[in-house]
Amino acid sequence: MTTLFISDLHLSATTPETTSCFIRFMREEAVHADALYVLGDLFEFWVGDDDRSDFAESIRAEFKALTDSGVPCYFTQGNRDFLVGRRFAKQTGVKLLGDETVIDLYGTKAVVLHGDTLCTKDVKYLEFRAKVHQPWLQWVFNRIPMFIKTKIVSKVQSDIKDDKQTKSLDIMDVTQSEVEKVMRDHNVELMIHGHTHRPDVHSFEHQNRVYTRIVLGDWYTQGSVLVFNKNNFDLQQRPFSG
Repeated sequence: MTTLFISDLHLSATTPETTSCFIRFMREEAVHADALYVLGDLFEFWVGDDDRSDFAESIRAEFKALTDSGVPCYFTQGNRDFLVGRRFAKQTGVKLLGDETVIDLYGTKAVVLHGDTLCTKDVKYLEFRAKVHQPWLQWVFNRIPMFIKTKIVSKVQSDIKDDKQTKSLDIMDVTQSEVEKVMRDHNVELMIHGHTHRPDVHSFEHQNRVYTRIVLGDWYTQGSVLVFNKNNFDLQQRPFSG
């Protein structure tokens, strides 16, 4: 049996190939797993749990079918879907995780997270993150009519796109010292995250301990899945064409 990890799918109604690949993954692979972890940015942007569009309902249905089959699913909010909340969890059966969560993977402790908080050089983004994670602001936003929320989200998306074009790749990558701090704080030698869209396995030594950091890939041109079992793990791709 295996535990599966995905992140950075950026699903939307305008990316049918990605959505089809995700649905195929859920129905043919995830249903046979010990557990599924979604480490943020499942959506291009989640406007709120009150989204009743056909697209939103179809994604909810896939998670509900998975959890109803007995496969536990865990969800970490990313920078694009930080508004996924308790209503979504109740409707789908997924379990929401905190920003950093220690899990047991067949006897190995690992810390899982989206990864945006590791990019400490991206000061502008971290300031934005702190603002939008304020409970009172989210409370207000969740009570705004959907058509107004959609306009606000469109403006935010445009600003994010413009901002990324002016940032260096170094700023948008993780800070090694922060990676080491998080792993030390949780006393783990394994970290799994997404966000940077740079799938890879990194190893480093610190005070005679060997640490491993697994970075999940995005789903822009193909699916990306971390397959983890008792004996090994493998970062794999899934073609969009069925």
